[in-house]
Amino acid sequence: MSLIDSRSSRLKAVTHGFFLSITTTIAEPAIILPLILHFFGASSLIIGLLSSLLKGGAIIVQLFAAFSAQSYTRVMPHLRFVFLARFLSWFGIGVGIYVFGTTNHAYVLWCIGIGLFIFSFAAGFGSIYFNEILGKVFSHRYRGRVFAQRQFAAGVGALISGVSAGVILEYTPAPYSFAYLFMFSAFAMLLGVIPYALIQEPIKENIAVKEPRFRTFLVNSFSLLRSDGQLKRQIRTYLLAYSHLFSLPFIILHAQSVLHLGGVQIGYLLTAQVVGGMLSNLLWGKLSSNGKVRLIIAVSFIAYISANTLALFADALWHYALLFFLLGAGMDGMRLAFSNNILIIAPEHLRPVYLALQSNITSIGLFFAIPGAVILESYGFSVLVGFTIMLLLGGMLSARRLAD
Repeated sequence: MSLIDSRSSRLKAVTHGFFLSITTTIAEPAIILPLILHFFGASSLIIGLLSSLLKGGAIIVQLFAAFSAQSYTRVMPHLRFVFLARFLSWFGIGVGIYVFGTTNHAYVLWCIGIGLFIFSFAAGFGSIYFNEILGKVFSHRYRGRVFAQRQFAAGVGALISGVSAGVILEYTPAPYSFAYLFMFSAFAMLLGVIPYALIQEPIKENIAVKEPRFRTFLVNSFSLLRSDGQLKRQIRTYLLAYSHLFSLPFIILHAQSVLHLGGVQIGYLLTAQVVGGMLSNLLWGKLSSNGKVRLIIAVSFIAYISANTLALFADALWHYALLFFLLGAGMDGMRLAFSNNILIIAPEHLRPVYLALQSNITSIGLFFAIPGAVILESYGFSVLVGFTIMLLLGGMLSARRLAD
């Protein structure tokens, strides 16, 4: 039986997306994580830093992971260790909140920061291995449909998670509610990683020769980047797409100051974001299977710009619901388009290198919330959102040079 485009691998990839989404929605960096950090007395700068750490810790190890992975014929054994590290770090955050939440808020912030860093640091290796497997077991057009189905399933998982989080936050006193969110969701993560770890990975025949030193690998990698115009344009546009993170963690805090949100309202907004991502994947999957990558990116930029524009005028709950609906649609569109397109343009033997170059350079964008916090403190919310919109317009212009 062929290991390419098999129904079994598709179901395992989709199942993983469903349960991983249940896990990470608990600390959603646009809504829930900033509120948790605010409860423990974190400043805007700390909120921006720790919101970035949820995904940004991977920046340190992406290229080193690719340096090692380019000569592997199989990466699944290494990915299983990554899964274990992520489970332990996520569960550990919950334990830290439970133990120190009522006695020492500084310890809690350290526990959250260290846990998020390990969770994200492990993902630096995991994303290379994870995407290498997707590149092996799915063809290009089929992979686009798998990404859309996976993201739709992730939306369903996030919807369940968002409703559950809203109920727990409403009816369980803080900080114990925060601890339960992390600990329970860690076990949901296991239900997703176990099936994915059982995917039958083909042996890779066409592998690159590993350089004798990491420094040589870095020189060769950035020489490759300079010589490949298509890769440069893709990375530049993707980095500009991350501009929405300048304002993202602070929109919910602005909404909190305007509307004084409770647990039910927070769950409502999180659900709106999830539904936006989930429903948009019906469109993204169709466009992706037809090779319309550039159109997906353009519409996603429009969604980001519209959401930030609405943030300047929103003064009712439904305004913010629409705002987060648009953000959810834009996030899933960008994720699908750039994740699939890098696997298409990368030569097989250099796939880990292309993945690492895109992930490593664009991961700078995951820290945009930190200068965003500085702009917020210095000039106010309106200036921050206006600055974000200008950068997103620049990204939309850059996307016009991408090829479908």
